[in-house]
Amino acid sequence: MNVIFTCGGTGGHINPAIAVANSWRERHPDSNILFIGGRGNMEEELVPKAGYRLEVMPAFGLERKISFSAIKNNFRAVKSVMSAVGRCKKIIREFGADVVVGTGGYASFPALYAAKQLKIPTCVHEANAMPGLTTRMVAGWVDRVLVCFPESAKYYRNPRKVEVVGMPVRREFVYTKKADARRELNLDHKPLVVSAFGSQGAKVMNEVTAELFGLEQKDGCPFRHIHAVGSYGWGWMPQYVQKIGVNLKETPDITMQEYIYNMPTLMAAADVFIGRAGASTCSEIAASGTPCILIPSPNVTDNHQEKNARALEEKGAAVVLLESECTAKRLYKEIGSLLQDTAKYNQMEKSLYGISVPDSAERLCMVMEQLAKKKE
Repeated sequence: MNVIFTCGGTGGHINPAIAVANSWRERHPDSNILFIGGRGNMEEELVPKAGYRLEVMPAFGLERKISFSAIKNNFRAVKSVMSAVGRCKKIIREFGADVVVGTGGYASFPALYAAKQLKIPTCVHEANAMPGLTTRMVAGWVDRVLVCFPESAKYYRNPRKVEVVGMPVRREFVYTKKADARRELNLDHKPLVVSAFGSQGAKVMNEVTAELFGLEQKDGCPFRHIHAVGSYGWGWMPQYVQKIGVNLKETPDITMQEYIYNMPTLMAAADVFIGRAGASTCSEIAASGTPCILIPSPNVTDNHQEKNARALEEKGAAVVLLESECTAKRLYKEIGSLLQDTAKYNQMEKSLYGISVPDSAERLCMVMEQLAKKKE
């Protein structure tokens, strides 16, 4: 069977697709797998790194505000989409796709639409409780809509085509053992804190993290800290850290890097994870059972990150801080509280494992198999 995954823009769209592709390859080792994404996005790095072929379309994005510049941009975007649909049709025909799976991002629309026109079975996976723009655009005509939460069905006109599969994560998040991960990273007895605020980074939270470095350094680094600044932050944060008096060359317990490629290993090894509350991140945290401090992005549609974070908080599975109230001192205090309160820490681990859906990728593969048979 030949399968196409289409996704793009952020790790939250790309990583679930890679997780499903990995499971599919195990179930069908003779299958051909192709990814379709957007030019200039993270998929150009992550997909080939995972060992899959990638075709890219011109990047485009729709603006929701009403203004002359927004209308002009959207007109160009529509032209780009129609051009991308034509190219996707050519790719799908030549590849001989049996099923096309979208996991979100604007880049997934042209491939799903092209597949539908070619009568190739399609499905879309929605990570958040409320459907995003791309999912709303395609939900009416894809064959199946796959969601993470049972309560999500109410947002779709045809609940009969909606199926709950959970959020796919790579198996490494589920099965990597803490002791093995710490041994691989050559860590000593010190607690490990890992922080990351998205593939591009977040200026406010990177600044807070830099100030947190200062507090850690002042106290003699009571824990090891590894921070991913993201592509945007990598351009300015090293200088900012130096400016506020933190000398990373002389502070080996603090590590700053652009991106974390071995996140399953780091999350398994970590005693505390600090980050945003995208659906993919929340699912990876749950799968690894890593106690966490979530700081939802205030710049997302429908405030869905805070809703994700609060859902974990209500189950005792996360500490939640809003960005507006998150200072370095407050964050430092919360880290210390988690590391010192053994009862709370253990309960958080238990709660995280309780909400994880470790076989989500396999569930999605089963749906794909059903759709592929439909084509036959």
